[in-house]
Amino acid sequence: MNAAGHVWRWAALIALVIIADQLTKWVVLETPAFNALACLNPSIRCGRIELSSVFDLTMLWNRGISFGTFQSSGIMRWVLVCVTVGIAVGFAYWLTRAERWFTALSLSLVIGGAVGNLIDRVRFGAVVDFLDFSGPWFGTYIGGVAVGFPWVFNIADAAITVGALLLFLDQFLMSRSKPDERNPA
Repeated sequence: MNAAGHVWRWAALIALVIIADQLTKWVVLETPAFNALACLNPSIRCGRIELSSVFDLTMLWNRGISFGTFQSSGIMRWVLVCVTVGIAVGFAYWLTRAERWFTALSLSLVIGGAVGNLIDRVRFGAVVDFLDFSGPWFGTYIGGVAVGFPWVFNIADAAITVGALLLFLDQFLMSRSKPDERNPA
């Protein structure tokens, strides 16, 4: 049986990613220290909880796509919603036809993350980001700038990123190791 034959398993993974993402965002939205709903107004500063020199919880509203690129509002918000829905539907169709479990795993992570962020974009016009690894890793600075991960992200972003990397590995590396059925090596 191919990976698509286990569609309920992959649907459960998609649901798990969405639930974990939305649950963590709910906690951030409900924590007064983050001032989350008030700081939807760009003139009001969002809150932060410092946990260590490497990792903090920093509330940000991402009005763009991955890692804050292509910031948008107004009609562009809905363009991003439509594009995200289109990608999620296309990947869901691909998932139903996936032959390898690795492909299905990758697609499930991307779909779950996309839907998690889509919920925020529809509800708020922006995505809740809060995981901040920008602190100086191992106390390292280069030219006075802390060496760390420069973007604040969320569970959905992490699922999309991991899923995309796994999909790249699957499509460009693992698929090449399989001999061509029409022309066996």
